[in-house]
Amino acid sequence: MSIYDFLTVPWLIYPSVALITLCIGSFLNVVILRLPKMMEQEWRCQCEEFLELPEKERKDAQRITLASPNSTCPSCGHEIKPWENIPVVSYLLLRGKCASCKTPISPRYPIIEALTAILSVATLWLLDPSVATLWTLVLVWTLIALTMIDLDTQLLPDSMTLPLMWLGLILNHFGLFTDFSSAFWGAIAGYLSLWSVYWLFKLVTGKEGMGHGDFKLLAALGAWLGWQMLPIIILLSSVVGAVVGIALILFRQHGREVPIPFGPYLAGAGLLALWFGTTLQGWWLGYL
Repeated sequence: MSIYDFLTVPWLIYPSVALITLCIGSFLNVVILRLPKMMEQEWRCQCEEFLELPEKERKDAQRITLASPNSTCPSCGHEIKPWENIPVVSYLLLRGKCASCKTPISPRYPIIEALTAILSVATLWLLDPSVATLWTLVLVWTLIALTMIDLDTQLLPDSMTLPLMWLGLILNHFGLFTDFSSAFWGAIAGYLSLWSVYWLFKLVTGKEGMGHGDFKLLAALGAWLGWQMLPIIILLSSVVGAVVGIALILFRQHGREVPIPFGPYLAGAGLLALWFGTTLQGWWLGYL
């Protein structure tokens, strides 16, 4: 059976994608947890080399990668067995506790796994199964990981945003989502729009209003969806970000000086533009 035949069988494609993307969600949990630690480890090594510290004064820490060391319980060090790491199912069977020390396991892990499957199936259903839609799942998965990393650390790693931008440009070279000209100028306009806001805010207030990763994420969204979708993405992310920010300040006593990550709002707006881009664009042009 070819991929095209597979995509035309609804009872096969949707359950298959759901099962596969549950496993993808499990991998995303690893990326979300370990990638910031890998970045911190790399920065520390670079600083030690720049300062020319003797080998004996350098911090000797276990090297972390996405593949090693094996996953363990942070409380007792119990190594997670394969049957204890089945997406969602293992969490339910273990009743949300470590198999060894019975320490509660954060529910965010099965939530991210389930969310990855739900958003992947929703993308396939809303855009209709096709080879192009399968490529959009890469965008969806990356946006999920970037959202959680930004919420945890207020970082949007270059190792994710830049490859995402280049992949969008390459795919649109073949016209998968939009023409290459729209993708090319979408990447440029996406980066420069937030870069301009950043420098304008800094010149006026002397403070940094957002991180550089936000520029690169919007550039990646422009590369995937074209420059025509950027006004909608910026509008949606700004409105939702402002509402959430005000709500946090009013109801949770969130300090005005405490930064709020903007990446999750860009990712959410990008996902809406991916799903309902034509409708939103028609509404936007009609409003203008």
